[in-house]
Amino acid sequence: MEVKAIACELPATSGVPLSRWSAEEVAREVIARGIVAEISGTTIWRWLSEDAIRPFYHRSWIFPRDPEFAEKASLVLDLYEGRWEGVPLGDEEYVISADEKTSIQARRHPNPTLPTGEGRKTRVEHEYERKGALAYLAAWDVHRAKLFGRCEPKNGIEPFGRLVDEVMREEPYASADRVFWVVDNGSSHRGAASVKRLEGAFSNLRLIHLPVHASWLNQIEIYFSIVQRKVLTPNDFADLDVLAERLLAFQERYEQAAEPFAWKFTRHDLDRLLSRLAEHGPPTSSSVAAA
Repeated sequence: MEVKAIACELPATSGVPLSRWSAEEVAREVIARGIVAEISGTTIWRWLSEDAIRPFYHRSWIFPRDPEFAEKASLVLDLYEGRWEGVPLGDEEYVISADEKTSIQARRHPNPTLPTGEGRKTRVEHEYERKGALAYLAAWDVHRAKLFGRCEPKNGIEPFGRLVDEVMREEPYASADRVFWVVDNGSSHRGAASVKRLEGAFSNLRLIHLPVHASWLNQIEIYFSIVQRKVLTPNDFADLDVLAERLLAFQERYEQAAEPFAWKFTRHDLDRLLSRLAEHGPPTSSSVAAA
């Protein structure tokens, strides 16, 4: 149907100065093109809903740019399943997922937050005073659901090194055969220099880098999303000391009932995803210019 075809176009390709269609805008466009004499946005909405076409919404995404994306990601996914280079991990081998949540602000509101009540949501003062920011560094034992974390004035090589030191000097990691650390490509643990630095400090540590733009494969990000929802939203902290105390107290509370995340995305799922992306291919500069 021509109406649905228009809804699946980007408005700019037709010279329409919109970022995305609404049902009403699609209705105006099909009338302007002479496809129908008259039609309502409600009718357009109903027709599009039949095929789950929703031009009113969008989401961000990015094509893999790392030429070794599949290889690097597969190693991490295998570790999550308890394998390394095709061999099951031993009892004295562990997998740690680690990263930093940076620039967490403490916002002090002039009036106290009011708790929920009958027919009333929790109320948070709109205005606030910034009381500084800190970084929260955390490490998650993928198979044992063990958490480590610390608050630092900022992230960097030295703060991350302190987190690694905290974990690696504690049992069972201190005497483990191997401890695999899964990290992204942040500046605190990027490239060959970080491998040399950290593996040089601990002979049983193996630093495993995710591909670029693949933090979604880092399990610690799941924990950080929980922290964002349960601790930092709404943001109402008198100062950085209160913020740090809350973060570390939540970490302790969460760990008491924590279980390993039910990670279901495997290297087979990755292969299927990359195959689908290959069918579409990233847009080229020439195709964008032509449009």
